[in-house]
Amino acid sequence: MSRFVHTAAVLIALASFTQPAAAQDGFRLGYTDVGATIGIGGIGAASVSFGLRFEHALRSVPDLGDGLIGIQAGVDYYSWSDPGFTLSYVPIGATANYHFKLENKKIDPFLGLGLGYSIVSCSYSGSGDLCSNSALYFIGRAGGRYFFNDRMALYGDVGAGAATLNVGVTMRLN
Repeated sequence: MSRFVHTAAVLIALASFTQPAAAQDGFRLGYTDVGATIGIGGIGAASVSFGLRFEHALRSVPDLGDGLIGIQAGVDYYSWSDPGFTLSYVPIGATANYHFKLENKKIDPFLGLGLGYSIVSCSYSGSGDLCSNSALYFIGRAGGRYFFNDRMALYGDVGAGAATLNVGVTMRLN
């Protein structure tokens, strides 16, 4: 966990010292990024989850505010243990995100809907059945990016997954 937190802190520090791009493009058609997230809240007493996000902007939607549709894939990981009980939870999901068009290209708000599959591994040594099964689930998500420069952005989302709130850093691939 500390290695992940350290890596995220280094990426954020590097982004804050990077010179702003001359032409800030923000989220645009063909944009692709990947990033790491840290999640808080969610699953019962969940404290912290770790995740990865990948998104690609597929098409513009001129009839719907001239925004963009992006397809996002994500995976999170959360584990918890107590004497007699262990749980690991890995939700994997895909969402179609609508990105609103704003004049300020540094800000990229979006809403998304999708489908996910949660992989649950659980063991319990007491009586009763406290473990849940792996299952499909619907995803509703709201989020955004704040671009430090043309290649790196602060990322955040709220919605389904191993955490209620995810924050992280994304890096543009193309």
